[in-house]
Order: sequence, then structure tokens, then C-alpha cells
Amino acid sequence: MGSDPGDRKPSPTAGQDQPKLNPGDAGPPGTPGIGENVCRVCNGSGKVGGAECPTCGGTGKVLVEIGGA
Repeated sequence: MGSDPGDRKPSPTAGQDQPKLNPGDAGPPGTPGIGENVCRVCNGSGKVGGAECPTCGGTGKVLVEIGGA
């Protein structure tokens, strides 16, 4: 009748609801100072040598820092 640690369900991991970021992304969408741009590695095609672009994850877009002085 006691609380057995083996009976506990795993708690949700923090950040599970966060969108997947690709290696070329500077931050998550909606972050101030972050904007969408065409991936420079695949020129927006999402493919490099017939395979998925490793920088944009095949989307053809990356999230980059904008602005600044």
C-alpha cells in the first residue's frame, strides 16, 4: 500500500514541447532576434548531393540571428 518508486510513471522531460532545432539554427522560432533565412549550404533545396541537408535538416531554411550593430 506504500509508495513504491518502481510504480511511478516517468515525469515529462522539460523542453519536450520545444520545436526540433537543426544544426544550422541559431535558436528556436519566435525568439527575439531570430529570423528565418534560406540555408546557404543547400541554397534552399533541402538536399546536398542527393541526401538531406545536414545543416537545415531538409527544410531548406535555417533560423539565424538578425539585427545587431
